[in-house]
Amino acid sequence: MKKSSPRLAAVVAGLGIAPLLSAILPASAAHAHGYVSAPLSRQAQCAQRIVECGAIQWEPQSVEGPKGLRSCSGGNARFRELDDDGKGWRVTSVGNTVTFTWTFTARHRTLNYEYYVGDRRVAVVDGHGQQPPATVSHTIGLGGVSGRQKVLAVWNIADTANAFYACVDLEVR
Repeated sequence: MKKSSPRLAAVVAGLGIAPLLSAILPASAAHAHGYVSAPLSRQAQCAQRIVECGAIQWEPQSVEGPKGLRSCSGGNARFRELDDDGKGWRVTSVGNTVTFTWTFTARHRTLNYEYYVGDRRVAVVDGHGQQPPATVSHTIGLGGVSGRQKVLAVWNIADTANAFYACVDLEVR
């Protein structure tokens, strides 16, 4: 009878421990949340490889930071590419009213959604402290602006101090 190799023993031991580790360690999906999927936000463009980005390409739903920020990255240094206005973002041509669709991978109770054009808040949509469905759409007036605009969309969570951030580049006709 042939002796088993140390490598085979290590593989067998690893297979035995794997189910235990998966039960103990948090799943990466627990860090997943939500982003604007239409019109394509900057992180959606990264995920679709339209624009070359860093880590955000694998987790477009994870742009989370404290409430009250006004950056595309949500203050998260791992996703700083999202703050770079010169990165070659695809611009969507729209009228002065736009429907933004959020896609959620973890649905938190929602305080509200805010939409900014520049430094001006153009809309607030009450979340009523409810958990949203898998997708939510809001039709928002952009306040009479025209030309190239960057819209910051913010999903404020009801039961934490955090929000999720997404920037969308538009050409408003």
